[in-house]
Amino acid sequence: MKDEVQRVVLSLPATAEYVDIVRLNLYGVASKMGFSYEEIEDMKVAVSEACNNSVLYAYKQEQGIMEVTFEITNEVLSITVGDNGESFDSWGKVGEDATLHDKELDEVQIGGLGFYLMQALMDDVSVVQNVGQGTKVIMTRRLMKSEEAV
Repeated sequence: MKDEVQRVVLSLPATAEYVDIVRLNLYGVASKMGFSYEEIEDMKVAVSEACNNSVLYAYKQEQGIMEVTFEITNEVLSITVGDNGESFDSWGKVGEDATLHDKELDEVQIGGLGFYLMQALMDDVSVVQNVGQGTKVIMTRRLMKSEEAV
């Protein structure tokens, strides 16, 4: 039998004041699933980066909404942060094999470090952009069962 997916969906103003609400919800969902404190802290940083991109770039000083969806199965937490604003230019330049290796820090586009941070802290990160329909950042983290990490 396939894992049943449970969803928690938040629709919030795309402003910095609401990012903490997303982090609190992430804490509640992830701790209920059995993630460790350290894993949850890593995920909170990644989710904050995704939310901050919506807050800073999507709506260009206008009011907008960000939608955060937590999809929960027995072993996987998938978090989608979406907006209906303008796309963030550097997403399109970041391929799956993008890396900061062989680059000087001043070569990295402002805002571009957040994507690398998300990749480092989550198991999978993808960005979906549709012109005129906004951007979705999808981040996944697998729950490691009680075996001790080596």
